[in-house]
Amino acid sequence: MVVDTHAHLDFPELGKDLESVLQRAERAGVRRIVTIGIDIESSRKAVALAQAHEQIYATVGLHPHGARELPVEVLDDFRALASQHRVVAIGEVGLDYYRDRQPRPIQRECFAQQLELACEVGLPVVFHIREAHEDFLSIVKGFAARLKGGILHCFSGDWAVAGRCLDLGFFLSIPGTVTYNKAQVQQDVVKKAPLNRLLVETDAPFLAPVPFRGKDNEPSYVIYTVQKIAQLRECPYEEVALRTSENAVFAFGLDLSRS
Repeated sequence: MVVDTHAHLDFPELGKDLESVLQRAERAGVRRIVTIGIDIESSRKAVALAQAHEQIYATVGLHPHGARELPVEVLDDFRALASQHRVVAIGEVGLDYYRDRQPRPIQRECFAQQLELACEVGLPVVFHIREAHEDFLSIVKGFAARLKGGILHCFSGDWAVAGRCLDLGFFLSIPGTVTYNKAQVQQDVVKKAPLNRLLVETDAPFLAPVPFRGKDNEPSYVIYTVQKIAQLRECPYEEVALRTSENAVFAFGLDLSRS
């Protein structure tokens, strides 16, 4: 039993044959998938997918690549989506100083607006943070006490940053990049972090693990991330699968009791 806590099932690479994607995931033991909103349109699609498939849950939010100061009507749209059945988080939201597709002050303002929304609706937050951990920590500390929780999607910081995120009560979500030979910083975090604070994800269709690196990723491949974490921590695969699934249930409020 494994939970893929971050995929983009509405993207064409997966959506063109979604039933087959879901069947392969089921055969691999991937019991639940959280599909992620990155703007209003994709958030609506994520909600529709979650409501059509017991295997799927959804998040809603605006990715930092599209960051802007959100007017009341857009916040109202996200608020309405957040109230829908099977929506389990606000996200992915945050700061991306690597691509820098939007001005950094606008990214910070948009991020803060969505943190406030998450506090209001009582949902955890899926954070997209890339080369922006100091600003992230500076902003989020003002909301941490009111947030229902947080997940560092595709965690890319070092152990010092990881420790500060863990101190705030957040989860670290580990993608397929941990299987890459050069991912030594990420591997170090996996070895040191408490297992009860780790999640696994694909970020499908991106970041396919070894042995599929360079190809489209899909939820069934999350088992290779579990295998690598088990190897790094020198513990059984079944232990990592179970514990990360339990963590996903806690972080997102998922139901694994059926199917």
